[in-house]
Formats: sequence, structure tokens, C-alpha cells
Amino acid sequence: QVQLQESGGGSVATGGSLILSCTASGYTDSSYCLGWFRQAPGGERERVATIYMGGGNPSYVPSVKGRFTISQDNAKNTLYLQMKNLKPEDTAMYYCAAGAAYCAGGENDYLYWGQGTQVTVSS
Repeated sequence: QVQLQESGGGSVATGGSLILSCTASGYTDSSYCLGWFRQAPGGERERVATIYMGGGNPSYVPSVKGRFTISQDNAKNTLYLQMKNLKPEDTAMYYCAAGAAYCAGGENDYLYWGQGTQVTVSS
């Protein structure tokens, strides 16, 4: 049984920073790709950043490129999302996900999901 749990969300002013963490338990060989998704009120869930379990090929949606950094620590079973220069449009519920064979996949390709952590950026 794979379980993911996010933490680190909160409220910040425009230009602030946050670090999100996702701690995993019960990982198996099926957890090839790790990712962060977000969903704003009234919006669709979008893929924000992905990385393979070994740390290879980090990838980002254009709107966060240069501001967000995805990383992972296999020894700690933890996935991170460092967010800098936050903007109001970054406000969303953020979810970590695992278990996709390829990082290019969409939300339906991920087998395991966390419960989400809220990020709110005030203007």
C-alpha cells in the first residue's frame, strides 16, 4: 500500500517562498515518476513539475519554470517542491503523485495521490 502525504503549504504574500514536502510510504517498483499537480478553484488539475525517482529529467510547466524546483530524496522517501517568487496565480491546492511509468503523462497515469496542501498567495 503506497501512501503519500503533503505538507508545507500556507499563506504568503506575492514574492514569497514556500517549500512543499511529500513523504511517501510503501513505494514499489511501480513508482517510476513523481510529480506535483495543482488545482485552482474552478480550474482543472494541471501538472506542475515532474521528476524520475532517481532525480533524472526534472520538467516544469512553463508558468513556473525558473521559479519552482522539484527534487527528491530517495533515502528519506520524500519529494520536494521549492517555490520562489510566488504569484497570486500560483494559489491552488497542490498534490503530489507517484506511480506513472513516464513523466510526460497526465493525471490519469499516476496511481498514487496525496490529500493535498493549500497554497495561497495574496496580492
